[in-house]
Amino acid sequence: MAKTEKSFTRNFTDCLTCVQVLNLMVLLGFMLNYALRVNLTIAIVGMIFDEKDAQVVANLTDSFNVTEHPEHITQTRYHWDTKQKNHLLGCFFWGYVLTEVPGGRLAEVIGARRVFGYSTLLASILTLLSPGAAALGFGWIVALRVVLGFLLGATWPAILPMASKWIPPMDRSKFMSNMMASSLGAALTMPICGFLIAHFGWESAFYFTGIIGIMWSVAWFAVVYDSPAQHPRISDAERNHLMKALPQDSNKGHRPVPWRSLLTSAPVWAIVITHGASVFGYFTVVNQLPTYIESILNYSIKQNGLLSSLPYLGKYLCALASSVLADSLRRSGSLSTTTARKLFTALAVGLPGILMIAQAFFGHDRIWSIAIFTLALTINGAVTAGYLGNGLDIAPNFSGTIFGIANTLSSIGGWLSTFMVGELTKHENTYSQWQIVFFILSGTYVFGALVFTFLGSGELQPWNSPPSDNDKREEQPLNEQKA
Repeated sequence: MAKTEKSFTRNFTDCLTCVQVLNLMVLLGFMLNYALRVNLTIAIVGMIFDEKDAQVVANLTDSFNVTEHPEHITQTRYHWDTKQKNHLLGCFFWGYVLTEVPGGRLAEVIGARRVFGYSTLLASILTLLSPGAAALGFGWIVALRVVLGFLLGATWPAILPMASKWIPPMDRSKFMSNMMASSLGAALTMPICGFLIAHFGWESAFYFTGIIGIMWSVAWFAVVYDSPAQHPRISDAERNHLMKALPQDSNKGHRPVPWRSLLTSAPVWAIVITHGASVFGYFTVVNQLPTYIESILNYSIKQNGLLSSLPYLGKYLCALASSVLADSLRRSGSLSTTTARKLFTALAVGLPGILMIAQAFFGHDRIWSIAIFTLALTINGAVTAGYLGNGLDIAPNFSGTIFGIANTLSSIGGWLSTFMVGELTKHENTYSQWQIVFFILSGTYVFGALVFTFLGSGELQPWNSPPSDNDKREEQPLNEQKA
């Protein structure tokens, strides 16, 4: 038995380094993270029934040629109105905002392996329970989504502390692009869930994503560790390379957060405000695009799932390409870290703002609308080379805390976006009402881009590593030490 395990370890490490394994697991982890989140946005179209949905049910039958399976027509559906629908989509963020800062700080203290792994595992189990919760009543499914948000809220800020221990500074933009695999997860989840819902009912979307989540969690704990020093199967060559490439903190334990310096830092607030503005727009599209495609553009659910996935696929590809380019330009000295972060943030957040104006005027046309949405979210993927990993530049020791603060604001914005759309469309779900949504998104995007352009920085902040008590004593004159 021992020989077999040793042989597997040797063959496995010959194929992939531990950093490559980490990149792969983080990429898959964020794909899953959004699969657990956005499954509801496509499933809810099949969960709700009212008078207007009678024709939608008929279209579903025609779209998939359902003739031998009448259960596809008579599956359980709920009489939730538009306000309840948006309430359900938005309640995820009630729990999400509570664990952003604690999740980032907890990862700095106990490590991202446990924070990210256990949060995803428990969220996957809850996802399997979603159909049962809906059957119990509207309040139960709302409560489950709140707890789901509570668990997943800790995952995003947890990854930055892990990057500070595993990824050399000039490779971090590329690593951060793994977080945008969430878009890739959404791109795959939308059409897969659309197919499953049409053939097996909306419950299958939750069962599928929940089972995949449990499988990933088992693999995560088997192959991922918090640092090279803790990994039992890392080669000596890779460990030594990483120890040399990454700054080693000589202080034992964990530094307390310098809250005053952090909260009065202009670069920190540049990250927080820009992240909030960018994600406000992103969440609005993530949560509302399937509804917009179905109710305004009049596509069937089969077409809905496919078309809803296009912007997310484009966003991930742009995130990967821009991150590789940014790291290359920084490594060659062509751009400073500050210039690179500002340039890519301006492109990633500013251009979607301009495109939302175009959407307000041309969004009634099917082709133009899908093209603009896809282009806007594709360009937004460049945030991985911009502000998204900027906390690692300015304060790697507290990058999880900074990201947690930023994601808390953006999460509140995510809830506000669903509330905004719900209030604007609850009486008149028309294109003229959606135009108001697009103008609001445009102003938010442009504001975020301008804030980072003026306040952002890529320089290491002095409060990241304040002098320790021993350093202070060494710097004191001898006569003062004796006194």
